[in-house]
Amino acid sequence: MRSSIRAAAAAAVAALLCLTPAVAEAEPTAPQDNCRDIGFPVPQGTLAATLCLPDRPTDTVMVLMAGSNYNHTYWDFPYEPQTYNFRRAMNAAGYATLVADRLGNGASSRPPSLSLTATATADALHGIVGALRGGVAGAAPFGKVVTAGHSLSSGTSVMEATAYRDVDGVLLTGYSHALNIPEVLGVIGTYHPAADDPVFAGRDLDSGYLVTRPGTREQNFFGAGNVDPRVLALDEASKETFSLTEYPDGLTSTLPGMSARIDVPVLLVNGSLDRLSCGPAYSVCRDSAALYAAEAPYFSPAARLRTYVLPDSGHSVNLARNTAGYREAVLDWMKATVGE
Repeated sequence: MRSSIRAAAAAAVAALLCLTPAVAEAEPTAPQDNCRDIGFPVPQGTLAATLCLPDRPTDTVMVLMAGSNYNHTYWDFPYEPQTYNFRRAMNAAGYATLVADRLGNGASSRPPSLSLTATATADALHGIVGALRGGVAGAAPFGKVVTAGHSLSSGTSVMEATAYRDVDGVLLTGYSHALNIPEVLGVIGTYHPAADDPVFAGRDLDSGYLVTRPGTREQNFFGAGNVDPRVLALDEASKETFSLTEYPDGLTSTLPGMSARIDVPVLLVNGSLDRLSCGPAYSVCRDSAALYAAEAPYFSPAARLRTYVLPDSGHSVNLARNTAGYREAVLDWMKATVGE
């Protein structure tokens, strides 16, 4: 099933490039990736993931999981991968990656929507971490595991790291303790049943599975003018289902107390125009120093908190035109945290 999702994304890219021949001519040939699909059994079904290895030996793997509204495509974006593909950038830097779909999402199982919770996702993430340390899909065991989340899955990364204390670093993006609740409710107001959406027409989805309404993602997740129209079109075509039942326990990760129990290095990244995570008037995200001042009280010294604000980006920092600056900050942090 994961290969069919990749095929659909590739078809969407091809359709976009047919509309822009000059870009199609400039598009480089994608490198041959050393990737393999893996299914992780969980109580509610199977969690789908793809493990990709770099072209040289490594002891470090990054577990990349997208939040609500996204699947693995967020980390493994097929359009102009030299600019937007976070997974390939980490592999090129010498780190292995495992990109995972949450339950109810992408190629993972879709159990009844009311059964989905962030706690179940955190438990599944813990299982993945343990499996990677033991060796999966013919890969050698990894000595260092770093989790990377976006939005809701940043919350589950916090939950997993504090409950199990089994990772070596935590990358949080689209996350803060200063959620702008009116804006969060505004985004929730753009959701509708996935069964009513053109992208999911004909699929057997219960009414609790939701997606964003067509035409709302730019205002929800991108800074004004800081998104390539072709990225936005593919983002709409690859949008993903989720359930509101994932939010209540997931949001507990943004309350005081939980993140203070993380005892490994943390990098926290937001876009300066993130309407969800930057507080009123984007005050928390004026710059990296402002984000640090706001967030440092919620983390212990053991977290050695670093912060980075991507200028002019909205919630989806991986897909901003200037996303390269964020990736450079991540790689700098990775080198300081787990080494080359």
